[in-house]
Amino acid sequence: MTRGIALVRQPGDRLAEGLVTHIERSDVDVAAARRQHEAYRAALAGAGWQVHEVEPADHCPDAVFVEDTVVVCADLAVLTRPGAPERRPEVAGTEKAVRAVGLEVVRIEAPGTLDGGDVLQVGSTVYVGLGGRTDAEGVRQLAAHLATRGRTVVPVPLREVLHLKSAVTALPDGTLLALPELFDATALRQPVRPVDEEAGCHVVPLGDGLVLLAASAPRTAALVADLGFTPVVVDISEYEKLEGCVTCLSVLIPAS
Repeated sequence: MTRGIALVRQPGDRLAEGLVTHIERSDVDVAAARRQHEAYRAALAGAGWQVHEVEPADHCPDAVFVEDTVVVCADLAVLTRPGAPERRPEVAGTEKAVRAVGLEVVRIEAPGTLDGGDVLQVGSTVYVGLGGRTDAEGVRQLAAHLATRGRTVVPVPLREVLHLKSAVTALPDGTLLALPELFDATALRQPVRPVDEEAGCHVVPLGDGLVLLAASAPRTAALVADLGFTPVVVDISEYEKLEGCVTCLSVLIPAS
């Protein structure tokens, strides 16, 4: 039995031109990035997810980071309005994909902006990073949409970080792994477990205790194992050069 659908989008030829905000630009090996993406998709499939390809958007260098284009909550897909205008054309292909799998579709409307990478769902609480590519109007609209699914949205002011999920994510039991210096941790409604690796705060629960994380966070992988979970480790070094992490490269839609 499948756990659900994992939406992914292939990296395009212009990947190396992707945006960087808080790090210095370095050379991206597109061929290596494609191999890493294949391994990432294989890890999702191996964990029981049915991988669906969102149609390519090769004119958009950052389109591989499909998480930023939609927030999925239960049977609802909230199409985003990315804070970087050059990324907004990416949303059209994602809309086709979520409609094809039968989700109800709403959207963030102008002038609001919202990136999916700013949205961390922990049970019925939804933390949303504020101050980077997501603005207060985007948070307000998302809160209204998700209230229809019984969710409460909590804004979290960001510091020098691209997205909230670049600084904090949650293990399957709700434990938050974080680099708390990158955001206002007092806004969170549960304790934070600090990590000492930049990629250590990026995890994706895959079901049955499986936790996806990057090869660049070996100490965090050991911590995850010590906590009783099973690490699923993937090399995404080429995407990390573009401020990407394991969360950015997919959108998981659990089976109902």
